[in-house]
Amino acid sequence: METSLLDQGVTLMIVGMGTVFVFLAMLVLAMLTMSAIAIRFSSEASGDGASDEEVAAISAAIAQHRKR
Repeated sequence: METSLLDQGVTLMIVGMGTVFVFLAMLVLAMLTMSAIAIRFSSEASGDGASDEEVAAISAAIAQHRKR
């Protein structure tokens, strides 16, 4: 039995929409994975933060720069 032009159009629409949905779902999963990896590595690299001496040195440097 031959399929009509309308049936072919509906089939093409379903295949196209399914392809786009699968691609977008994979994109969301990839972005979530990369975000989790970035958060893990950024928290390890930051450590405990700046020490009191570093904060004092930075504050002094900013104060000296603003005096100019």
